[in-house]
Amino acid sequence: MTRVGWIGTGVMGASMCGHLLSAGHELTIHTRTRERAAGLIARGARWAQTPAEAATQAEVTFTIVGYPADVREVILGEHGVLVGAQPGSVIVDMTTSEPALAQEIFHTAAERGVASIDAPVSGGDVGARNASLAIMVGGEPATVERITPLFELMGKTIVHQGPAGAGQHAKMVNQTLIATGMIGVCEALLYAHRAGLNPELVLSVVAGGAAGSWSLSNYGPRMLRDDFAPGFMVEHFIKDMEIALGEARRMNLALPGLALAHELYLALRAQGGGRDGTHSLIRALARLSGEEWQPGGPAPDQPSTSS
Repeated sequence: MTRVGWIGTGVMGASMCGHLLSAGHELTIHTRTRERAAGLIARGARWAQTPAEAATQAEVTFTIVGYPADVREVILGEHGVLVGAQPGSVIVDMTTSEPALAQEIFHTAAERGVASIDAPVSGGDVGARNASLAIMVGGEPATVERITPLFELMGKTIVHQGPAGAGQHAKMVNQTLIATGMIGVCEALLYAHRAGLNPELVLSVVAGGAAGSWSLSNYGPRMLRDDFAPGFMVEHFIKDMEIALGEARRMNLALPGLALAHELYLALRAQGGGRDGTHSLIRALARLSGEEWQPGGPAPDQPSTSS
């Protein structure tokens, strides 16, 4: 069994480290609010007052927090993981963060005899709970091989993308796909609603064809239930898109679809939806057509065409 330090028990982190605990690994955790870790502590995890303390006895320390500034604080800060990490141990940052920061952590850790890999994930709260995440990994091959058995407890698709920072770049590809794809999911459901179709019947046929996608199958039903609890929060998605757009500018690359999605999500946040799930974009798009999203039946004054 591996001695594991874990920093961050949010929407996804709690489930992810819970899988390690269930597998019998020795877990020491730290999170900004101890109450968020109460369930894991009740199951046998130890509490640490700081990230450094969580890393002191750990062979591997995972971090999954909100923003690049949080990553910098919990790994490189005054009480960060690197203060407590022992030579020969490994730091695994699973936050969606900046490729340049992943490279900085890699080199700073190496100077202290500590290995580091970046391993952002995709799959949201459902993937975290079901241990079916896609994990995009950047770092040295030997280190990645060493950590893979732990990744396999959290995800189904684990791919080493290249050196430090490559995992974060792969995640930006993922987020670009999701951003523009979510516009299509929302617009399609709005169309079905305004046309007076039964949206559930529409989903049952289009999800199995060429238009099918993970977002359509997993978030479409939530939209129809008016369930906008976050599998992944809007404010964090905006952060991811801004990282991707920044990297695109650096590479002299135009991504107009991503830029449009970013603007639409900014509007959603301005309307008070920053802490809702990313699929709540349908609310902002409905307002562009002068209505509030009202799932479950034909739009006002529209004839029903369902049988």
